[in-house]
Amino acid sequence: MIDIVIGPNLVSLGTFLLSWHGFFSFVAVASAVFLVGRWAPMKGIDPDDIYSIAIWGIIGGILGARFVHVIDNWGFYWGNPGQIIAIWSGGIGLWGGLLGGFFGAAIYARIFKHPIGIIADLTAPALLFVQTIGRLGDFVNGEHCAKAWDNALAFVWTNPASDARVCANGIDVSVHPVIAYEIIWNMFALVIIWKLRDRLKPDGMLFALYFALYSVGRFGVTFLRQDKIWAIGLQEAQFIALIVLAITVPLLLAKARRVPDDEMVTEPPAPRARGTRAERRRSDRG
Repeated sequence: MIDIVIGPNLVSLGTFLLSWHGFFSFVAVASAVFLVGRWAPMKGIDPDDIYSIAIWGIIGGILGARFVHVIDNWGFYWGNPGQIIAIWSGGIGLWGGLLGGFFGAAIYARIFKHPIGIIADLTAPALLFVQTIGRLGDFVNGEHCAKAWDNALAFVWTNPASDARVCANGIDVSVHPVIAYEIIWNMFALVIIWKLRDRLKPDGMLFALYFALYSVGRFGVTFLRQDKIWAIGLQEAQFIALIVLAITVPLLLAKARRVPDDEMVTEPPAPRARGTRAERRRSDRG
């Protein structure tokens, strides 16, 4: 068995707690913003615009992540409505973070006339990479309840403070490494997405493929998790995955096309005429 003995908190100073999950989530979000900002000039996009979009993507992601968690645990929050906004006490859903982040960023980009499809495609490989970073915190915290498994590759959390204590199997019981399964799938999907950068048109299709690939992996891995069953033996994350697949697969089949090698653009586009944010400020003052 693979024993995980580390406690869930990286820092504990009085009433201040910083969990491993919180730390790696911060690193993941910062890494995504950094990567997309670095790649943006290759598409003639000002990195400052990416940072502005990211703010609204993060806000949407937080709201969406909390919403999905609350819905999945409505039995508790129905009797404790004051806890719905207590996100600092823990409880988020990755699907909600991804979808909420997408809609928050897309709405802002739409209002300010940024190229949504191009920016979404830039974001796709970054998201797969940083989702893996974020999941590293789950390794330590033991947040994802999984089915028991008697195998040398199974995980077992032994720290009494581990979040695994609230799972049906509790601590000291070996379970499927569902977190590792998802990370492996994300890396497989990243290879596909990376190879198809700039080769899948029209703009936005690479991001649609990212959502479709993640949905397939999440749907399968969730069978080995012990989250609440909603209906017909499926969990909330699986129903969301099916909805996303029902949208993205027909979209890809109807619109996506692969760009031949002889049509590939090797030169980066010229910067957009809007100029940098600093230049726009000076122009507005003038």
